[in-house]
Amino acid sequence: MKHLFIAVLILLIGFNIVACNSDDDPMAKVTLTAQNTDFDGDVTGEGGSLSKSYTWNNPLATVNYNMDITSGRNGSFQLILQDAEGTVVADRTIVAGQGEDSRSGVSQAGVPGDWTVTIVLTNFNGDGSFSISPGN
Repeated sequence: MKHLFIAVLILLIGFNIVACNSDDDPMAKVTLTAQNTDFDGDVTGEGGSLSKSYTWNNPLATVNYNMDITSGRNGSFQLILQDAEGTVVADRTIVAGQGEDSRSGVSQAGVPGDWTVTIVLTNFNGDGSFSISPGN
């Protein structure tokens, strides 16, 4: 009987450790909704942070960009665009609760080809979206 009690106790402790492990960790993610001529996506978070980079082919020297958030009082959403030579042509950040909740514009001129799109979410709690298309 004593061995059965110890075995059940060990199982209960094990289940408790597994159940409490990572479910409570802050979460943040990027979901791409289009990755062709246009490059679009959604961002969501529950207080988490991340940095993700993607390659996107831009046949022109500039891009039009839009980004917006609906977020809690803290956290930020940063969009960084680098041209085919790695030069940063746009670096925009929206901080929740500090000014505007959307940004749009045209990047600086860069070299056409494979561009790098980097999304950085910091302590992000809420949701948002972004879209990038070849400039005029």
